Order: sequence, then structure tokens, then C-alpha cells
Amino acid sequence: MVLRLDDLDNRTRDLMVGELGFDLNEQTLYLSTRFTPGGAEACPELLREAFQSGDDESLSRALQAEGTFVEYEQAHRGTTVYSKRVPSDAGQTFGQGEFNRFYLRALCLRAIADGIEWLEVIRVKEVAAPRPESTAMIGALVDPRRLLEDLRSHKGVDTALGLPPGPNSGLSARIPRS
Repeated sequence: MVLRLDDLDNRTRDLMVGELGFDLNEQTLYLSTRFTPGGAEACPELLREAFQSGDDESLSRALQAEGTFVEYEQAHRGTTVYSKRVPSDAGQTFGQGEFNRFYLRALCLRAIADGIEWLEVIRVKEVAAPRPESTAMIGALVDPRRLLEDLRSHKGVDTALGLPPGPNSGLSARIPRS
């Protein structure tokens, strides 16, 4: 299901590509531990293509089609290490999560440049059983400067401000409507 990102236009896409360049220059681009070596190599270009003209769904499909994920990963249960199959939706989870993170970063830059003080948290994907903590965030206003700093410093993990609140939360933000 495609995320309903209200402010995804050419300006936001350009800023997303710019943020990808920022991470590549800083050598801080998040790469999943589930990537194959070829997947890690292909990821930056797949992200760029999706940011320029695709969406989270096209990114997810490209990630799955490229065979970018390992089939098995190590897991821990107590002190026991075992091998388990990587979930079949790993590409979707990664694709949605990273597309949304870069969208949020671009939206923050856009708001800062336009003198917009706040971004509004919204649901961009319907989920079967929304987490109460996610539902409580809808309608909240977040400072784009703080959110940008948070998203840039917490890659691939939960952010300090809690946006987005974990994988598959269905939350993002938008420029508030008048």
C-alpha cells in the first residue's frame, strides 16, 4: 500500500535526493543488516530512483526484485544463537521506513526554508491494529528543526522524538493546512 504523503511533490523529491547525498557524503547512509553485499551496493541508487520519481511501494518492489536481502539471519534467544528466515516483507518494511524517513527530512527542510514553525503528525497508511502510542501522536505538532536533527542522528532506529514511531506505524507528517 502506497503511503499517502500529502506534500510529496517535485520540491520535496529534490530535497529527499539532497538528503540522500548528505548521508552518502557523510558516509552515514543506513544499510540494513539483512542486505546481501549486492543489496548494500544497490541500495543508494534504488533510493535515488524512488525519491526522484517513485514511491515507497516502487522502492519496496525494487528491493525485493534485486534480491537484496539474505535468506537467513542470526537471532538470539537467551544465550542461544540460532538461524531464522528473514521475513518475506523485509523489503517492504525497509522501503516504507526509509522512504518515509527521507520524506520527513525533506519536509523539515522545506518547512525551515519557508518559515513554517510546525509540522503536523498524520496517519499516512491504514493499519489493522494501530498502536495506542501511535494513535496518540496524530495531530501533534513537531518542530521541524528538532525533527530534522533527530532523523539525521538516529538512522534506522527509533528516534528520540518518536517520529516515525517504529516500523509499520503508518505515521508521518505534513505541512499544516490553514
